[in-house]
Amino acid sequence: MVQGCEDLQAEPGLPHAPRVSYRMTEAAVVLAEPGTLAVFGFGAGAPSVDDPRWLRVEQEPFDAPTPLELWQVEADVIHGRDGDLNWSSGGGWLFAAIEPDEREHGGPVGAARYAYERLRHFVGGRAEHQVLRIWNYIGAINHGDGDQERYKQFCEGRAHGQGDFFAEGYPAATAIGHDGAEHHLQVYLLACTHAGERVENPRQVSAWHYPRQYGRTSPGFARAMTLPAQDVLAISGTAAVVGHASAHVGDLEAQLNETLTNLAALLASADMPAGFDTHSPLKAYVRHPADAPRVREILQQRLPGVPVLMLHGDVCRSELLVELDGWRYA
Repeated sequence: MVQGCEDLQAEPGLPHAPRVSYRMTEAAVVLAEPGTLAVFGFGAGAPSVDDPRWLRVEQEPFDAPTPLELWQVEADVIHGRDGDLNWSSGGGWLFAAIEPDEREHGGPVGAARYAYERLRHFVGGRAEHQVLRIWNYIGAINHGDGDQERYKQFCEGRAHGQGDFFAEGYPAATAIGHDGAEHHLQVYLLACTHAGERVENPRQVSAWHYPRQYGRTSPGFARAMTLPAQDVLAISGTAAVVGHASAHVGDLEAQLNETLTNLAALLASADMPAGFDTHSPLKAYVRHPADAPRVREILQQRLPGVPVLMLHGDVCRSELLVELDGWRYA
């Protein structure tokens, strides 16, 4: 573990990154605090809250009670709804979320296309039009064979829906299976008035260059994104992929260690100090609930003191058992 740094060395005029944290509290408490851009609850036990800044993520947590995830900015925040799209903004930052029902859009391809078309048109008309980070939570993500696997169908719909919006480069992203209804797609993003810097991992083939075996449409995401003020690295979903192949099939501990090696490579590529600290929250998505205690034990040994939210989630490749994403603050 490394110590956090409170003195963020940002260029004048560039917005400081949102502060992301986990907190044991009620949603109403943090939604009432100044600068709250977004709040996330997890699993079926999270409450329903009528506020555009609130999202109940369809991932079941392994810990009870479960903290909320909080995004806060150094500015006043406004929020609203644009049809079925929720949004909030402040300090040069934008949160937007949409949750289409596949049954209303002809299945996973149509729902993904619709979600990304709506987000593209909404974000493209705003000052905060630089999309830096996206999360995709997909029901039954590994169901289906070959090109009919639901994740591969999602990738096709996403590519159609986003069009050429990311022609200059993809944002960082996560795509994970959730525990809710199969037809329920959840997509949310963080955008800014200023561009970030995309980061790739030299140990991995860039996702958009994956060979045909991974689907008709390659996944479109950067491995990480340095936010505009160079004060945080937003880390995409990271698993035991070396080159383009899944490593250590069937070996949970080896896959988790390989994932941590990939995270270290990302930090080095971004010119960030090695290691994580108490201000840099991570999520661990674990395929099999029985594996959660061992994942927690290894992470406590390898990343002592680092806040890790443990969630049940199917990784986009059926042979991968665990995935990590999160934030590394400078």
